[in-house]
Amino acid sequence: MKTILKSMKMSKYKIPGDKINIFEDIIQKYEALNAPSLGSECDEEFSIAMEKHLTKEQRFRLFEQNGSCKGTSSDKERNAFAFEHAGKTLAERLEIFNKVSGRNAVLNEKDNTITFNFACTHGYYKRVNEGKYLSLPKSIKSYFERCAGGRLYGYEKALGIKLKIKSVDISPLKKNMKNPVVFTFEIIK
Repeated sequence: MKTILKSMKMSKYKIPGDKINIFEDIIQKYEALNAPSLGSECDEEFSIAMEKHLTKEQRFRLFEQNGSCKGTSSDKERNAFAFEHAGKTLAERLEIFNKVSGRNAVLNEKDNTITFNFACTHGYYKRVNEGKYLSLPKSIKSYFERCAGGRLYGYEKALGIKLKIKSVDISPLKKNMKNPVVFTFEIIK
């Protein structure tokens, strides 16, 4: 969360100082406790504060830059895929990427978006399958917004395009905790 806090302080996000102070206080509170096991509690409180004090657009922009699972060891494969398929149309690249990655992304050329259902095998869904989540956590919205940032990063690298988070639909989860979340990304270029 320190990385997100650092980004919040950048003028391009237009987050007022009084709101930044709220997030600094959360980080300082957990640093003062000096207990590594409290990291997830800090993340939860920080995420709840993001939902309460920031607009959806501010959160989306922050998570586009600081999404989870960003910069993993998969970058080498993503870059190789982008290089190998650079001469193909976006529709062709996405179709091949879906086959290679096992994903189900859909290109909607009419509204210039890519949409896909996502249920990761770690993190939230792993905890649900282990029976650790019986109800939705308080910060579920920002959890999946941050996750969308990581998925956005992966698609940008593999497809050689620029994307922006358009929506994160967690409503399927409210019906059944094992349902996937729906991410929609706007294609910028």
